[in-house]
Amino acid sequence: MPDILSLSKDEVISALSAMGEPAYRAKQVFDWLYVKKVSSCEGMSSLSKALRDKLAVQYPFPVLTEKIAQESKDGTRKFLFALDDGERIETVFIPTEKRATLCISSQAGCKFGCTFCASGLGGWKRNLTPGEILGQVLHVMRAVRPTPVTHIVFMGVGEPFDNYDNVLKAVRLLNDKDGLNIAARRITISTCGIIPGIERMASEGLQVELSVSLHAASEAMRARLMPVNKKYPLKDLLRACRKYAETTNRQVTFEYILIKGLTCTPQAIDELSTLMRGWLSKVNLIPCNPVKEFAYYPPDTCAVEEFQKALERNGVICTLRSARGQDISAACGQLRHERHA
Repeated sequence: MPDILSLSKDEVISALSAMGEPAYRAKQVFDWLYVKKVSSCEGMSSLSKALRDKLAVQYPFPVLTEKIAQESKDGTRKFLFALDDGERIETVFIPTEKRATLCISSQAGCKFGCTFCASGLGGWKRNLTPGEILGQVLHVMRAVRPTPVTHIVFMGVGEPFDNYDNVLKAVRLLNDKDGLNIAARRITISTCGIIPGIERMASEGLQVELSVSLHAASEAMRARLMPVNKKYPLKDLLRACRKYAETTNRQVTFEYILIKGLTCTPQAIDELSTLMRGWLSKVNLIPCNPVKEFAYYPPDTCAVEEFQKALERNGVICTLRSARGQDISAACGQLRHERHA
């Protein structure tokens, strides 16, 4: 049984038509869902009770029960949701002076097992529906009102391109002018390097941002940190990303974790500079955040600053991501698929 948030506008029109309702009702339903942001069919008061009851039975709202909400000393807020089958996901709201970003999950668990990321520790259970993806957004939007959510990043639990169709359907509803109307350029999809997904994205005609978890600049180091490199080697990944940039004329962002003694070295600077120089790309540097199961540590501040300056001297566009929500385990690499939390 599809949940109501998983339906496109055309699918809502078809569903209502099957109930004997005119097409214009779809605009009313979308308005209740994405503008007024009701959390149940009962709240759609401009519809008849009979129609609300039919919708509730045939197209229920996805189940996302807030189990824990935490707030960091820096204002970051983390939400732990239980799904209808008991699986759990985490979602993070990150407000700053100029924007408010929502980091959302695309799967319950992750099968790719990056050795610095807590999201894969519990294994993979299942994909999220488009409605469960959108349900995170709507729940947090209601929770943080009147602060608007301005940006969406698919950087929570799971690999978005391992759930490609559901993620893309959710993206189109996020972007739809009758949906949440979030500009495509304010939506980022992050992948650990699933090449078929990158290739499909290039042909979608969407102006969403592509972010690739690189995290190492040599085949050997990337394979050590990211098992996905064995299936999709670095050389092939870079080739796909270059083609993506050429096809879409859009910059590719590479996420690069800084781990003391491993990825923050003079050799890594040279390797990363060679990979990035001369094409439409940039690097986002991320000092690793603590995860109790992993014995990785961030470099000291001076080493991080020197790494960034050396890349810039070598002609690489790069930024440094500040850790947000670290005290509530909401920072990059710390989100979990918490089945029993």
